Amino acid sequence: MGGQLSVLEPATETVLAEVARAGTEEVDRAVARAKAALPAWRALAPAERARILHGLADAIAAHREELAVLEARNAGKAIGDARGEMGMVVDTFRYYAGAPERLLGDTIPVEGGQAFTVREPLGVVGLITPWNFPLTIASWKLAPALAAGNTIVLKPAELTPLTALRFEQLALEAGLPEGVVNVVVGPGRTCGQRLVEHPDVAKIAFTGSTEVGRTIAAGAAASIKRVTLELGGKSANIVFADADLEAAAAAAPAAVFGNAGQDCCARSRILVQEDVLERFLELLETHVTSLRVGDPLDEATQMGPLISAAQRETVASFLDGQAPVAFRGSAPEGAGFWFAPTVLAPVKASDRVAREEVFGPIAAVISFRDEADAIALANDTIYGLSGSIWTRDGARALRVARAVQTGVLSINANTSVRVTTPFGGFKQSGYGRELGPHALEAYTEVKTIYYATEAR
Repeated sequence: MGGQLSVLEPATETVLAEVARAGTEEVDRAVARAKAALPAWRALAPAERARILHGLADAIAAHREELAVLEARNAGKAIGDARGEMGMVVDTFRYYAGAPERLLGDTIPVEGGQAFTVREPLGVVGLITPWNFPLTIASWKLAPALAAGNTIVLKPAELTPLTALRFEQLALEAGLPEGVVNVVVGPGRTCGQRLVEHPDVAKIAFTGSTEVGRTIAAGAAASIKRVTLELGGKSANIVFADADLEAAAAAAPAAVFGNAGQDCCARSRILVQEDVLERFLELLETHVTSLRVGDPLDEATQMGPLISAAQRETVASFLDGQAPVAFRGSAPEGAGFWFAPTVLAPVKASDRVAREEVFGPIAAVISFRDEADAIALANDTIYGLSGSIWTRDGARALRVARAVQTGVLSINANTSVRVTTPFGGFKQSGYGRELGPHALEAYTEVKTIYYATEAR
């Protein structure tokens, strides 16, 4: 395709960088480099591959502040959040640096001999990552894929490619051989599609919208590619009347307005038992209106701008003249893709804002009668990624957790992601799991070997 791609800074709407725009030819060359590097990388002794990955974690840690500032400027996220995300990138590579020596198989008793299994890399893996958590989500895929002995072609989002490009440089400096990690920056309709269709790509790992995920799954089916999809969400934050309302209300804004609401795990449906709805809204308003929205590089900032003008327009479409705005926070005026955090209440379960993924700082508060009603409302969605349950009743918490159809749940907390635990969704939130020990299964094939031992 050629040409340059202008990367904007969301807080200022000015050009932050110009990068080379890739097309199908660049993708083909990147796949060829990864294919050529594969035999040597997969043949490395497990301890050597582990040593290189530990070195890569060290390199990222040494450049953590540089990467955090770059991510904050490119993605518009608060600098404190960006630092935390870069810390998770380091932790992710440290965790999977231990994996090469722990790719264990099974021995299986069979007649006439011995059977055992081994895990082997898939080959060249295509990674297609989003703009909301650019390097963090890339690391969830890169680290286990590399640990398993695969080579990589990474296509970051066009809007936020800068930390991926810097990562590619750091990987080489840390000792990864040429061709093991390759970054191509270009449109999904060309570069992403070519990765999906390329005959030498064994797997696609994608994080993004459910709509695009459907297209990727269909395209990958033609060559029977392995696919991991982490897609959209419409997570429920369920608050029962017996909950610690102060704690639930204090935690709710970060759960939906963190990263300006641009989070597939955002608990954008706040389900509150009708007996305490009025009190909960009073408590919530204080925390929403005091939220600091502003310059991502300001240490006091809690929420930055949206990623683009187009995204701001999409989010604003949910605030038509009929939207029941209960209260709003504040946001800067002037240059930047700003949007004030907004709470809508009361919202009906049939309303558009309760059914579609907003991907912006808008929360919909919906009342429920009892436990059965809360479960029915939480499950009334095509998505099933994350969610929370707030109650002092431990038995109820576990009943509801088992009944809600979602991949990750928290009780009396709003966290979704940990390096050491599996992450992924039910229903149209995708399939496959990232992070934790389960991620390695997505980047390896199981081979069964039988050895005849009968005397002849």
